[in-house]
Amino acid sequence: MNKFSGIDLHSNNSVVVVSDEADRIVYQRRLPNDPVQIRAALAPHRGDLVGVVIEATFNWYWLVDELIRD
Repeated sequence: MNKFSGIDLHSNNSVVVVSDEADRIVYQRRLPNDPVQIRAALAPHRGDLVGVVIEATFNWYWLVDELIRD
């Protein structure tokens, strides 16, 4: 099943959401801007994720760099 993730990046936290093909939210949580915690939150869905979008006004590069590792 395809899943999609959206991350609303703020200065000290991020809201991470994962939804399925039917637009049902399967995960939603506010996390600190810690790449280890964000990657861990996405890990159970990684095989099904077809896209991740990040909403941010600035300073989003560090998060993208962390998410494309592996």
